[in-house]
Amino acid sequence: MAYKNLGEFIKRLESNGELIRISAPVDPYLEITEITDRISKGPIDQNKALLFEKVKGSDMPVLINSLGGPRRMAWALGVNDLNDLRDNLARLVDLKLPQGMGPALGRATDMLGALRSIGLKPKIVGKAPVQEVVRTGDEATLAGIPILTCWPEDGGPYVTMTTVISRDPVSGGRNVGMYRVQVYDERTVGMHWQLHKGGAEHERVAREKGQEQVPVAISLGGDPAVMWSGSAPLPPGIDEFLLAGWLRGKPVELVKCVSQPLEVPAEAEIVIEGYVDPAESRMEGPFGDHTGFYTPPALYPVLHITAVTHRRNPIYPTTIVGKPPMEDYWMGKATERLFLPLMKIFQGEIVDVNMPAAGVFHNLIFVSIKKRYPGHARKVINGLWGLGLMMLTKCIVIVDADVDVQNEAEAFFHMFGNVDWSRDVIIQDGPVDALDHGSHNFAFGGKMGVDATRKLPEEGYTRGWPTPIEMSEEVRERVTRRWSIYGF
Repeated sequence: MAYKNLGEFIKRLESNGELIRISAPVDPYLEITEITDRISKGPIDQNKALLFEKVKGSDMPVLINSLGGPRRMAWALGVNDLNDLRDNLARLVDLKLPQGMGPALGRATDMLGALRSIGLKPKIVGKAPVQEVVRTGDEATLAGIPILTCWPEDGGPYVTMTTVISRDPVSGGRNVGMYRVQVYDERTVGMHWQLHKGGAEHERVAREKGQEQVPVAISLGGDPAVMWSGSAPLPPGIDEFLLAGWLRGKPVELVKCVSQPLEVPAEAEIVIEGYVDPAESRMEGPFGDHTGFYTPPALYPVLHITAVTHRRNPIYPTTIVGKPPMEDYWMGKATERLFLPLMKIFQGEIVDVNMPAAGVFHNLIFVSIKKRYPGHARKVINGLWGLGLMMLTKCIVIVDADVDVQNEAEAFFHMFGNVDWSRDVIIQDGPVDALDHGSHNFAFGGKMGVDATRKLPEEGYTRGWPTPIEMSEEVRERVTRRWSIYGF
């Protein structure tokens, strides 16, 4: 299902009991964070999207936690269940186990080519709701936008639910990312382009080429599939708006910016246009991050605002991050489900994966596999560390195919029970997330792979693997038939 704009998505949420309107006055400084944090960590049946209608200092309503639950996240991407994402993408390409890296690369190319060829490339339009109000020159400021200060020690207000658009200075390829943006003043903001992300690569290329300005546009709102697409870890050169078009079954409509050589979602609520000077940087942070800790200040590029456009009556979409679970967990769960078929292209033995909330995406991943030979788990561990942004994962745990990795208690049971810690663990140095505070060096540190599969004699296990405890089927059926007789 394609939503024309954010308003249509809000209507669906409200009609299905997934949205709460708050008419009481609220403060964007910390108060909205505290309210939302309680809601997002509460019982799942009380975890709702929140629309704050009266926000101090602004006439714009604030929408938050709109993707912060399994139903809302699934609806946002046009399905009824997040597992439908996995099934839909798996059907796009035949995912039989490739024999060797050459066929695997060919399979990946086939899938990406299929995405390009299904007629869902972005469509350029001449007029757009997001440009009903255009502010340029001295009027191009952030005044009136209810940007949140999320946590007490944050370096300032932050724009968080972003769709940040830039182009490669050489190839012209578009990158769409979701990066936090710190407000320095009404005309300048900090661009938190992390080391391993596409926006940072565009800045590096521009610096190498001596380019004085990198055009950037920050889009807020629109179809929720478009909003989410910036968080998708797509391979370089694949337009995130193409993925959004496939998810919604309809091309994303774009309009040319008024002050920069870029295109932005026509149905967005607000767009902030500007440029980054690759030679300029400024301290950004601290910021209360999804790791549950404050990210310390560091030098990042500065965006100079050249235009602000918006609808006549815009809604400001935002999110907060902190100790999990929060809205970003469900956004990450959608990524996990959607990209499982991509993992299987390169590692066909994978059955399922789970990135637990407590692992905050990069600290832990459980992977179940169909084990076929000695050392198979180690092959998968090293293969995953070489697969895109999976390189940042600090701990990969491999279990057998019959383990339900979505049941975290079951996964941990096998992890701790099936491991000889002196023999079944890989520890090595490698790239880690730029936000990881545990590594001794920035973006580089220790990583661990754990083989929690049943061990084979060829792997040096000579004792004979024990048989799991299971009741006989005859007794189970008998007890089921007599359950009410027992008085239960």
